[in-house]
Amino acid sequence: MQSASDPRHQIRRKVVKELFAASYGIPDVENTPVSATTGKILKDQVEIDKIIVEAAPEWPIAKINKVDLAILRLAVWELLLKKTPIKAVIDEAVELAKEYGSEASSSFVNGVLGTVCKNLKI
Repeated sequence: MQSASDPRHQIRRKVVKELFAASYGIPDVENTPVSATTGKILKDQVEIDKIIVEAAPEWPIAKINKVDLAILRLAVWELLLKKTPIKAVIDEAVELAKEYGSEASSSFVNGVLGTVCKNLKI
């Protein structure tokens, strides 16, 4: 992460907040405008969640902290796009986990994304 004022970081923060709200159904995502990125992630959520479950089989989606899950969904989506360097995606996800998650979130997110990269061979 270059800085908290980096526009890309600001966009990621917004997307994580929208994904977090969507995980609670607050507000009704289908009738509420969200960013284009969030919309794309929600559209691909089933595929993204399968990748997360494969990387963390001991953590069913329903048991993952909703903030961590929002961060993982964004990061996995970015990894699948292959437009952003892997190191940058993981670093941003870990920083978001430190900012919004629990004390253990950054380690969890880092570990899951490391496994995702190995599983996807990227």
